[in-house]
Amino acid sequence: MRSYGQFCPVAKAAELFCERWNALILRDLAAGSTRFSELHRGVPLMSPTLLSRRLKQLEAEGILERKRSSTTRNWTYHLTEAGRDFVPLVEALGVWGQRWSRRELAENEVDLGLLIWSLERGVKPDAFGEKRAVVRLEFTDLPAGKKFWWFVNQDGACELCVEDPGFEVDLYLACTLPDMIHVVRGDLPLARALESERLEAIGSATVRRRLAAWLNLSPLAKVQSQRSDAA
Repeated sequence: MRSYGQFCPVAKAAELFCERWNALILRDLAAGSTRFSELHRGVPLMSPTLLSRRLKQLEAEGILERKRSSTTRNWTYHLTEAGRDFVPLVEALGVWGQRWSRRELAENEVDLGLLIWSLERGVKPDAFGEKRAVVRLEFTDLPAGKKFWWFVNQDGACELCVEDPGFEVDLYLACTLPDMIHVVRGDLPLARALESERLEAIGSATVRRRLAAWLNLSPLAKVQSQRSDAA
């Protein structure tokens, strides 16, 4: 970990928080990710070796702690009190990013894996009621191997399936990958996406009414851009 060589507390905190990837690791820990595989899905461009090294560094600095999983022999990762004190900074970064960062998507930001992970982690599985509910998401601009995704909502959990699980589909969604990213980020309000048919939703009226509750978008999606050139 690089040092600024200063005793200033801002410098000391920045050495930890501003090291590349650390803010994103803290973001995902704050959002409830605990397993190594979950954390890696949130930073797919980070090598597993580097992620392991950063987790060890953050543990050594008292920002997180490891615990043995109650169901497997693997470790889980959790923020300490010091780590939880970083959470408001992560949230403030998110608000600033929504207000002032570039709103258009660069080619390398159209990230299918991160979007699917955000949906799987963020949706509200019980939004459709107690019975099993299946949502099929189709990306109309992607090739066959990446086109269809199934979300099985049952018993308070959402299971992502990359192949048809064989259950009756309750809600069919179809849109382009960039448009779904815009919906999730809050650039394209859900109601407008549906009205303009940039997002197609096919299902019973009851199920369609619960789409917003199921998506369970982050509070950051409501933060409006303050840039004059925002898309």
